[in-house]
Amino acid sequence: MSDDRKMSDDRNIYWYNPSLVAAIIFIILFGITTLYHGYQLTKSRCWYFIPFLIGGIFQIIGYICRAASHDNFYGIPLFALQTLFILLAPPLYAASIYMILGRTVTYLQAEQLSLVPVKWMTKVFVAGDVLSFLMQAAGGALMATKGSMREKGSNITIGGLAVQLLSFGFFVVVITVFHFRISRNPTSISQSDRDHTRRDGWRQRNWLTILIGLYIVSFLILVRSIFRLVEYKEGYHGYLMVHEVFMYVFDGVLMFIAMVVVNVYHPAPILGDGSGASQEYSDGLEL
Repeated sequence: MSDDRKMSDDRNIYWYNPSLVAAIIFIILFGITTLYHGYQLTKSRCWYFIPFLIGGIFQIIGYICRAASHDNFYGIPLFALQTLFILLAPPLYAASIYMILGRTVTYLQAEQLSLVPVKWMTKVFVAGDVLSFLMQAAGGALMATKGSMREKGSNITIGGLAVQLLSFGFFVVVITVFHFRISRNPTSISQSDRDHTRRDGWRQRNWLTILIGLYIVSFLILVRSIFRLVEYKEGYHGYLMVHEVFMYVFDGVLMFIAMVVVNVYHPAPILGDGSGASQEYSDGLEL
């Protein structure tokens, strides 16, 4: 069947034939970074990274389903699974990211400098994240159906993405305010960490490199969520939805970069398991 016929076939739930090559490439890419995240998690016992690891596994499953959809673009179950798993990975990343900031503030003994009290920080942001996760899960499930329910699923997904954008936008504000305050009023630990960095060079990790990682990943997730919001707002016949390349560029690539950034700026050398620094782990990662 020609590509034109595939596009015009109303039974084709994708409106194109999903690329097998692209899906395999991203299975490999996400597989590599997820395996390394698994190593980092078990090495440091930083269990607050379990949601992040699960997010990587979700990406792998999602792209496996896309690979299986090649020349099988009528299959609703595969479409539903790839939609759900790829949609739900970033909220899982977010859950770990929120916990990282709270533990960083506690590690620096700078609770008084946080815009949101540490005891509420994880609860507030994770609550928004869970709401976003559930809305996107429900919307993704309904989008695998036909008719009006599919449109309703799209609207619910848009709502979930909007919640994620609001939550992440506020989170970036909280990071920025905390960064500004602790730069102006450093604690003894934050000052000591920075002094060590000046002495030991660029490879040394400290609280600032944790914040840099959070900034980058937050930006990437925000861009991805804006793309998805626009994509679903345009509808199933929209330009973004019917051209597969946009999904890979503004979701797959960005989320892969986010996972690699956290591999590089992993907080474990500073935070360890979340209750303090892990020198053994840090030494094990020295280049």
